Amino acid sequence: MDSNPAGFQLLTEDPDQAILELSGDWAQGNAHRDFYILRDELPFVQSKSLIVDGSAICQWDSVLMAFLLQCFNQCRDAELAFSTRDMPEGVERLLSVATAVPEHTPPDPPPTSVWKQLNPAGLLRTFWKRTRETLAFIGELSVALVNLVRGRANTRYTDFRQFCYQAGPNAFAIISLTSLLVGMILAYLGAVQLQQFGAEIYVADLVVIGMLREMGVLMTAIVMAGRTGAAYAAQLGTMQTNEEIDAITTMGISPMEFLVVPRMLALVVIMPLLTVYANLLGIIGGGIVAGGMGITPLMYIAEGQTALHMNHILVGMCKSVVFAILIAAAGCRAGINSGRSSAAVGQAATEAVVTSIVYLIVADAAINIICQQVGI
Repeated sequence: MDSNPAGFQLLTEDPDQAILELSGDWAQGNAHRDFYILRDELPFVQSKSLIVDGSAICQWDSVLMAFLLQCFNQCRDAELAFSTRDMPEGVERLLSVATAVPEHTPPDPPPTSVWKQLNPAGLLRTFWKRTRETLAFIGELSVALVNLVRGRANTRYTDFRQFCYQAGPNAFAIISLTSLLVGMILAYLGAVQLQQFGAEIYVADLVVIGMLREMGVLMTAIVMAGRTGAAYAAQLGTMQTNEEIDAITTMGISPMEFLVVPRMLALVVIMPLLTVYANLLGIIGGGIVAGGMGITPLMYIAEGQTALHMNHILVGMCKSVVFAILIAAAGCRAGINSGRSSAAVGQAATEAVVTSIVYLIVADAAINIICQQVGI
């Protein structure tokens, strides 16, 4: 069946009212002129009203309704009175329903004073809310880990393997760069002081002990917090926005067992390996600086072996496991408790990084104090 192309013509001869004549078949699949052509002409109309004439319309469907609604909105913005005449049966009723309720305009947020932002009661409520979320997360995670040990958890090995690859091999480049430079910086800072006493050889002791006990694991943890912790928060926050976590819960699967546990286990397994890799590169970086001071590689290695002790290695490995748990917990908690918008996902990623770094600093200080008291 032949169809008549849909078209319109704007008549502005009458100073009191402009007439928009519609013609042809306003239906899906039929060519019609775009609304933006009319949108550019309406602001220059000098009349006080616009009448849409539909006497020449043949067939119509939702395409016509969408066009009329756009005309109505444009006339409202241009402060033109909008009306129709000789429309096909049913168009007037549909248009009245579509325009019966005015467009919702969200109210402007009330101004927030500095005092309200720093109100002790508000800060206390925020602190209590986050404390409850953290305690609830720890409780659910503990139950999920117990179910994993009992063999009743919905944790897939394929997910664990994928997250291991994401946190491990993909992080080699940034870990290599930071560890090498940290070792060089550590050696340079020590060399500046040791050269005053002619004890440049002890740069090897400083670099080995510093990297094994402190800098290697801490810099690796900070990099993983900004890289993997934020990724966990963004992934889970996006799933929360898309209601995927709700769907998993509806199917009777625990999100903790299915989403959080494999991420945490992957980071716990990978962090010690990355720490060993970072320690080696840091020691090599210190050797590069020592070579510039006239210390041969054999002298550097021999002196470094005297400082190498199992206690230093064990302290670094223990820190790596603790840091991995804290990073995974902070990232997953921020993602699980994220809001359901794109802005909330960004806030969750930011919160994950900031919280992880705070956890790392506090945990590092606590472990150092414990080791000092124990004599390790």
